[in-house]
Amino acid sequence: MQAQLHTLNVNPPDGHNWSDYYQAVEGRPPRETLLKALAKFDADPLLATPRFAVDLGCGDGRDTVELLRRGWRVLGIDGEEEAIARLLSRPDIDRQYLETRIDRFEVLSFPENVDLINASFCLQFYPPADFPVFWQKIVAALRVGGRFCGHLIGDRDSWTAYPQMNCFTRQQVIDLLASLETEWLEEEEHPGKTALGVEKHWHLFHIVARKTA
Repeated sequence: MQAQLHTLNVNPPDGHNWSDYYQAVEGRPPRETLLKALAKFDADPLLATPRFAVDLGCGDGRDTVELLRRGWRVLGIDGEEEAIARLLSRPDIDRQYLETRIDRFEVLSFPENVDLINASFCLQFYPPADFPVFWQKIVAALRVGGRFCGHLIGDRDSWTAYPQMNCFTRQQVIDLLASLETEWLEEEEHPGKTALGVEKHWHLFHIVARKTA
């Protein structure tokens, strides 16, 4: 793990303005976790296409657009109406393969036999006490051979000061992934800033994991 000073594209948990956040991250490339997961799928050409992904907390579509560009069917879910409006207004999306839903994670029902569930910097907002049940829903929704990719906030992150934030120790992350085959787990920790320029200490886990049974 190498500490770096850079700006991560994640909004602060309290007092944030989503419009400002979407503006700040507009045009950013897809997340590395998604690209690594897609590379794993590309290495298995026998899988049926088009594949189906659920993009949790899809925002204005930085990951959704990449999935659509590669011919995936995508269900983009976000709790903010503005996020979905921005996604649907993008000129670089193929609506033929896109479905969207404005929904809170707490009441979310997953479709079955999902090939990929992508959760880029959004699971920290799920109520911590209820997260184990939600995680089991994620795992259950994946077909055998399907993957989860995304991020979890570590227990040394500045956001642990907010009791509503969902944060994890490394061992807790390992335990969470016990029912999956971990294909990539990178821990990152360094001082930095949010997309809106707020200074904070980052402690993150980048994850790609595959369901084997």
